[in-house]
Amino acid sequence: MISTMPTSGRGYAKGVQLHLLVRLMPRIWPVTRYFSGLLWLAQVRRLVRKIKPDILHAHYITVYGCLGAVSGFHPFVVSAWGSDVLIEPRQNFFLKAITEYALKGANMVICDAEHIVEELVKQGAPQEKTELIYFGTDTSKFKPGQKSTNLKERLGILDSAVVISLRSLKPTYNIESLLKAIPLVLEAVPEAKFIIAGDGDQRQYLENLAMSLGVLDSIRFIGMIPNDELPQYLTSSDVYVSTSLSDAGLSASTAEAMACGLPVIITDFGDNRKWVEDGVNGFIVPLRNPGALASRIIYLLRNEDERVKFGQANRRIIEETNNYETEMGKVEKIYDELIVRCKK
Repeated sequence: MISTMPTSGRGYAKGVQLHLLVRLMPRIWPVTRYFSGLLWLAQVRRLVRKIKPDILHAHYITVYGCLGAVSGFHPFVVSAWGSDVLIEPRQNFFLKAITEYALKGANMVICDAEHIVEELVKQGAPQEKTELIYFGTDTSKFKPGQKSTNLKERLGILDSAVVISLRSLKPTYNIESLLKAIPLVLEAVPEAKFIIAGDGDQRQYLENLAMSLGVLDSIRFIGMIPNDELPQYLTSSDVYVSTSLSDAGLSASTAEAMACGLPVIITDFGDNRKWVEDGVNGFIVPLRNPGALASRIIYLLRNEDERVKFGQANRRIIEETNNYETEMGKVEKIYDELIVRCKK
C-alpha cells in the first residue's frame, strides 16, 4: 500500500506494508502540493520497480490514478470514489485532462454506483473496461449486538436515545444541516443525544455553531473512531444519519450502520434510493433541509417498533447485496484475469 498521508496504519490488515509519500513543507501545502506531485511520481516509479507487484491498483482517479498511469505499470486498475468523477474534472481543464489520462491508461476501472459508471464512460472510460463492484461490508464484524453500557456511561448518554453520524467534518458532508436539526429534535425528544464522529477542517466551526444554537451539551464530538471500535458505537446508537451532499454509491459508514441493524436517514443523492426505500428500511431526506431531517429523526426516536423493523430489513440488504467477501471475490477474479491477459 502507498499512502500520501501520515498514518499509524491502525485499521489495516496484517501483512499490509505501508509506504508514505513525502509531502514537501506541509504547512504551506497549497504552495508545495504541485512540487510534491512531481516527487510522488518519482517515488511511485521507484516503489513499483522495488516491489514488482502483480497488480497496481490506484484509488481515487485524480492524482493517484494519474500517478498509476504515468508509472507505466500494467496490469493497472483504478477505482473511482465519487468526487474524483462528479466534481473535480469539472473544476478546471487540468483536472479534467488528468482524469481522462488515468482512465485511458487503466486496464480496468472499478466503481460502486451505476450513475458513476455512466459518468466514467462519458469521461472516456471504455464501457467494456468498467465494472460495478461494491466496496462491501464485513458482516461478521458489523452486526447487531447489545448496547455498551460502559461506552454510554463514559459518553454521558446512558439513559438517552442516541443519533450517530460518522461522516467527516468537511463541507461535502454538510454536518451543519444535522446541527441545525438538533434544536427541533430536542423540542420533541429533550433527552436525545448526538454522537458526531470524524474530523475535518470544519470541526471548530461546527463546535461553535452547536454552541450558538444552544445544543452543545446534547452533542458528543468524539473525533475519529478506531475501526475496531466502530461496531460498538453503532450498536449503542438508535438512529444513523448521513447528511452528505455527494456520495458515489452507498457510503461505507451507512452500509456498516445498516449491517449493525440500525435504521438510517440519508440524503437524496446518487444511488441512495437504490439502497434505502423511504419508509421501508429508512428515510431519504432532501439536501440541506434540517426541518425534514428533524422530523424523520423524531419519528424514529418515538417509534421503537419501526426502528427495529427498519434495522432488520437493513441487515438483510447488506448480507444479500453488499457482502465484503462476495464483492472482493469479484475483484480477485478481475486481478487474476488481468494478470493472465497482460502476460500474453
